[in-house]
Amino acid sequence: MDISAYLRRLGLEAAPPSLDQLKALHVAHIERVPYEALEIWLDRPTTVDPAESAARIVRGRGGYCYHLNGAFSLLLEALGYQVTRHVGGVHMRGAEPAISANHLVLTVRLPEGDWMVDLGLGDALHEPLPLVEGRYRQGPFEYGLRPSTVAPGGWHFDHDPRGSFAGMDFGMEPAPMSAFEQMHRHLTTSPESGFVRWPPWPAATPRASTSCAGCRSPGWRPTAAPRPWRPRPTTSRRSRTSSG
Repeated sequence: MDISAYLRRLGLEAAPPSLDQLKALHVAHIERVPYEALEIWLDRPTTVDPAESAARIVRGRGGYCYHLNGAFSLLLEALGYQVTRHVGGVHMRGAEPAISANHLVLTVRLPEGDWMVDLGLGDALHEPLPLVEGRYRQGPFEYGLRPSTVAPGGWHFDHDPRGSFAGMDFGMEPAPMSAFEQMHRHLTTSPESGFVRWPPWPAATPRASTSCAGCRSPGWRPTAAPRPWRPRPTTSRRSRTSSG
């Protein structure tokens, strides 16, 4: 991985590990590297290999949770942080929480304690959260952390009520990237996957959160024909994806 190029993409320079620097890295990544799954619509398969994801980010692209958090974990490790990957499960409103492996979440250990680090929640976190039960405000949005009811010893993240999903659970056991391969195949190929049915593009800033699905920017043109079984995309103000 080209650490210098990755940091240039973020507009930052290398610095010793610290809470302030971790927050700066997290915020820069959220604001400069998009949460997107356009490779699916361009018929360009991806893997969950963090090195591949990091190289794509350096080239100016983004990704979804496996790509963003996978690549970020490599960068943090290279900068001297103690990082752990965990299997998580994002759930929509009305659905039961589960550790479905549809999400990769990171924790980072610092002298100040353990922190939840997550670039892959779309319209959610702007900064890391301390792994301490409570309510946390970031700009106009309020999030919650509490013990998980489905992952003993794990955590449940509550999204702001205005967000595009209800919450996310994760266990504290370290996870290899291979733990996400099967779900990644499903999310990128199944006609039931929200990522296949609608191309999501959510974004979070300190003051606002936007999310669209099936949206097209002015001048956008597809470079590959859509798969025959895909429904025609429709514009929505909410992301229809069901995973991180």
